Amino acid sequence: MKKSILFSLRSPYREQLDVYGYTFGHGRKTLAIVGAMRGNEVQQMYVCSRLVREMKKTEAAGKIADDCEIMIIPCVNYYSMNIGKRFWAMDNTDINRMFPGYDQGETTQRIADGLFRNLQGYEYGIQFASFYQQGNFLPHVKLMDTGFTDSELMKDFGLRYGIIRRPRPYDTTTLNYNWQIWETKAFSVYANATDTIDEDSADEVFYAVLRFMKNRDIADTKVQPGFSTDLINESETHQVQSEKAGIFTSAVDIGKYAETGDILGRITDPFDGEIISEIRSPISGTVYFEYQNPLINENTVCFKIIKG
Repeated sequence: MKKSILFSLRSPYREQLDVYGYTFGHGRKTLAIVGAMRGNEVQQMYVCSRLVREMKKTEAAGKIADDCEIMIIPCVNYYSMNIGKRFWAMDNTDINRMFPGYDQGETTQRIADGLFRNLQGYEYGIQFASFYQQGNFLPHVKLMDTGFTDSELMKDFGLRYGIIRRPRPYDTTTLNYNWQIWETKAFSVYANATDTIDEDSADEVFYAVLRFMKNRDIADTKVQPGFSTDLINESETHQVQSEKAGIFTSAVDIGKYAETGDILGRITDPFDGEIISEIRSPISGTVYFEYQNPLINENTVCFKIIKG
């Protein structure tokens, strides 16, 4: 294992920001894995730390394929992480909306530039991403359909679902999109929790990445086969929104199948406790996202369902 500083940033008020990369194997740039890019992505950093420990053992056992290099970056934005902020602490900007970066630009643009220079040239790229919505969701892998990669590769993770989505204009400044433009086969892996650690979903995505390495002949890892992945287009999912504001209670677990008309959740009046809205499934399908906060506003996405 080689631990190196990929990018450094001096600060007049705090210690220097050093972004570390852990490199295993040698030769062709094969796989890069990026963990926490935002300050609340504790679960994403945790999964990366487990992969670093596992790759130490794998390398020591001589089970990384010849002419294959693996790099893992557990955390980029620990400046924000250690004060509990999601975005860059100084100006509240998002590093993952600054790619490919600019070395003469704003702070987060310079961080994105320094990071991206080290990530270019890898055959495969995996980012442990987090949802912009607070809630629970099934671990899954997602591919941004830019036309530069093969959706069938998502099956090598062995997760239950692989979701293909069309990029929107604001996606063009994300790591995943720019990785693909620079000819890296890039995937986003979602591990349910963000600012807490969920061991079950951490296990699921940890083994999914090891499974990908094994199926791509990158590293000989011991791992179970996993699911036969269903590849679906994001247009095949349906969002369910709340009709009222109040106290939200879910009545269904993620991963469960709901029939049309089934009750998914309830909203009660915060003052008198009366049920003011029953959230029913408009279609039949698998619930893969549920809103998590106890308080909910009107027209908030509270469930996402995969049709079928």
